[in-house]
Parts: sequence; C-alpha cells; structure tokens
Amino acid sequence: MRPFYQTTIKQDPVILGIESSCDETAAAIIRGRKLLSNEIVSSASTQALYGGVVPEIASRVHAVAIDEVVERAIRAAGIEKEEIDAVAVTYGAGLLGSLLVGLSFAKAFAYTLGVPLIAVNHIRGHLAAAYLDDETLKPPFVSLLASGGHTAVLYTKTETEFELVGSTLDDAAGEAFDKCARVLSLPYPGGPNIERLAKEGKPCISFPKMCKGGEMRFSYSGLKTAVINYCHTKEQKGEPVIRADVAASFQSAALDVLVEKTVETARKKGVATVTAGGGVVANGYLRERLKSACDQAGIRLVLPEKKYCTDNAAMIASEGRIQYMAGNFAPLSVNAKAQIPLKDRSIS
Repeated sequence: MRPFYQTTIKQDPVILGIESSCDETAAAIIRGRKLLSNEIVSSASTQALYGGVVPEIASRVHAVAIDEVVERAIRAAGIEKEEIDAVAVTYGAGLLGSLLVGLSFAKAFAYTLGVPLIAVNHIRGHLAAAYLDDETLKPPFVSLLASGGHTAVLYTKTETEFELVGSTLDDAAGEAFDKCARVLSLPYPGGPNIERLAKEGKPCISFPKMCKGGEMRFSYSGLKTAVINYCHTKEQKGEPVIRADVAASFQSAALDVLVEKTVETARKKGVATVTAGGGVVANGYLRERLKSACDQAGIRLVLPEKKYCTDNAAMIASEGRIQYMAGNFAPLSVNAKAQIPLKDRSIS
C-alpha cells in the first residue's frame, strides 16, 4: 500500500508528540532537538480518589482533553499546524483504552496534514528524554531506566541501538514503590509520597538490596515482602512502626543498588556519560545518589528535568525525532498494544 504522505527527511524537523498511555493527556512540539512546547492535562487527582488509575476514567479524560491539549501545544510553540513534519504518538505500552484515544487522534491528524505517523514505544520515550536536557548528547553512553513498569540498565550504542545489560526479574522499581506505599497507608501516587515521608526518617532498617550477583538481575518482590514482614512483625509484637524510617530504609535499599550497577556498567563499557529516564528518576534521593556516584567516578551525568521523567509528550517527540531521522514511519493500520518488548522501537 502506498503511503498517504510524501516526505523529504529534514535535519531539524518539527515533530508533534502525543502521549496518552495512562492518566496524562499530553502534547509537545520540538524542532530538531529544541523543545518548543509541552502541555499536559492530568487526571491524577481524580484517580487518587480511587487509590490508583481507573482505566475507564482515564480514557474518558483523554477523549475530552486531547483536542484541546494538542491545540495548546501548537499555540505555545508559536507555529502553524502546517509546519509540522511528522506526528509521533505512544502506541504502547499502557492502558489500551487510553492508548487508543491518542493513537486514533494522531492517525487522523497525520492523515489530514499529509505527514508521516511515527509509532513510539513509551519506554524508548523515557530513554530519549535525556536528549531534551542536553542538545549535544551523543551515544555511546549507559542509561538507567526506572519506571512503574520497567527497571533496566542499558548500553546505548547509537540513537536507535542499545544493549540490555540487566533488568528486573519481577517487580519494577516504580511498582515496588507503589506497593510499599500501600503497606504504609500512603495515598496514590506512591512514589512521591514515599520520598516525602523518607525525608523525615533514617535508613536504619536492614532491608535486602535485591541484585543477583554479577548477572545484573534485579528483584523487587523480595524487598516488598521484607517491608510487609517487618511491619507485620512489629504490629504483632505491639511495637510502633516508625513509618518514616521504613520509607527511608526501603528507598535506600531499592535505589542504591541501581546507582551502583549503573556506574559499574559505565566503567566496564568504558563510556564517559550516564543518562537516566523513567518516573522513578524524578526521585530526589536517586538523583542525588547518582550524581554523587558519577562525580566520584569522573563520569558525566545527563538527567532530564523531573517533569520530563514522569509521563509527558516531550519525550515522545524526542524519540519521534530519532525514528524520523531513521525513516521508521508507521502505517495507519498500526494498533495499540498494552505490552511491547523493551527493544521494540516501533512496528515492522
């Protein structure tokens, strides 16, 4: 089937990015590697009333908000929509109903403009957020990915190629934060509330740092169980649970090992730069520990701003630029996927 567009690859393309994988409806515009706008409408406050994301509510909010948020992004960028060279959109992984709203809108928008559609792997978007922080950033480098669904250390060879050095065997770091938050009766979202409470405590409880030897295999289910057992044992003995100390100790156990293994990988690979991406990278403790470890090792650290670590469209536009330059465009038949492999850059 012939494509619905004709395009000549530009060196500084104007890319519209759209993100709707969970509870944020977002749109962003980049020109080359320069971010022009980044707009978000979130249903997080509504989801918090239910203790987590309700898929039906999320998809309804997306359907109402997406047209407005895209228009806001275009206005904020100071461009006309006819200047857009491609539309990049998250096609997975995420909530199917939410993904379908963004993907359907992106298909129609790209078709109307006669420009390429780029199907973006959400997790690749998190990794591409580092390019927003430093427009001179170039591979090779080592990347730490820490989000609600993935935890991994990767060796980025080129903008489109990377090696998976290590990953989690079970829970992701972000998932473990949410589960620990529930144990401590903290509201949704768990990550920021764990971090906030941890500042009031001390990491004085010996929770296990779950990394399986030299194979770079992380495990968070055991850490979650250790937190549950500690709290239950205290309650059964009639002893108080110092929640701030539990939060600080959990945070240290969960994140210190990621810092250690990321810097260790950078040394082994002989690279001078480390990057990080994913919602957990918004955690202040992780950012401070990673910076300190990289400084001590003489390694340059490139960290996206916190707002580009959580779900946003700027990172989708950034990954869209990479796929645009590689000519990886999607047909209008591309479908949303709730789960996709980490290495799946787009669709075949």
